[in-house]
Amino acid sequence: MTKDKWLGHGAILATNLIFGLNTPIAKTIVPEWISPYALTFVRMVFATLVFWGIGLLAPKEEVGKRDLWTIFGGALFGLVGAQVSFANALLYTSPVNITIIAAMTPLAVMLIAALILKEPVTFKKAAGVLIGASGALLIIFQSSAINTDSSGNWIGNLLCIVNVITYAIYLVITRPISQRYSAITLMKWMFLFSALISFPPGISDLPEAKVFGTESNPFVILKLSYIVIMATGIAYFLVPMALKRIRPTTASMYNNLQPIIASIIAILIGQDVFSWDKPIAALLVFTGVYLVTQSKAKEEVKGIK
Repeated sequence: MTKDKWLGHGAILATNLIFGLNTPIAKTIVPEWISPYALTFVRMVFATLVFWGIGLLAPKEEVGKRDLWTIFGGALFGLVGAQVSFANALLYTSPVNITIIAAMTPLAVMLIAALILKEPVTFKKAAGVLIGASGALLIIFQSSAINTDSSGNWIGNLLCIVNVITYAIYLVITRPISQRYSAITLMKWMFLFSALISFPPGISDLPEAKVFGTESNPFVILKLSYIVIMATGIAYFLVPMALKRIRPTTASMYNNLQPIIASIIAILIGQDVFSWDKPIAALLVFTGVYLVTQSKAKEEVKGIK
């Protein structure tokens, strides 16, 4: 594997490490301290200001009108759609259920990439997706067997499915433009569009957000800062860096690491104990990632070098 490929894998690995921490952290402040719509709006506005500020110092890139529409689609599905559905799912279901359904992201990406990008669904790729998903499901189902409060609500589970589909569409449709533009250019336009889309519902909920009121405390602000800075600005900056170097299905395989990360955190803070399923689940996930990585891309299937 080339150095460029390693960089792509490293970027998407870091993204999912950040997202893995984000789910339990966000659960602790939504909706008690801030509503889903206000949280999404704050995330989008902050990232817009940061990336446009950085963009002033970066080399200028002209973005074609057709590509701007693709970027708008990425903002609509991957930022607003995925984040609003994620934040609202926190109202109805547990982080455990969210990570169960998030394990289905590679399957959704594989199918959507086959339809839109005409990526081949090879046996090796399909097997890798299923093996990786089984690793994520193993660790979650074991946790669910112990924690009887993790069944969740069907509305929350439906919102999780929406989150998976919108994020999968985002990964697929932004793959071509990720190879033409820098991550800074993509993020400043994508977050600008997403801030405008999320403005109406977000601004109406913002005055009621206790996180900015007198009841707030430094610990709550620290949690919000992680969500806004790490899980929005940095994580989404790393996604186009990864998509420039690896295929969407390969990138989505790393979503299966999120429930494992959540489990490790639970062990460290005393909410869970080490058990046989965790190393097996990790082995299944990395085996799945390896198989998907080794499968042939569309160009290789056609014999294009």
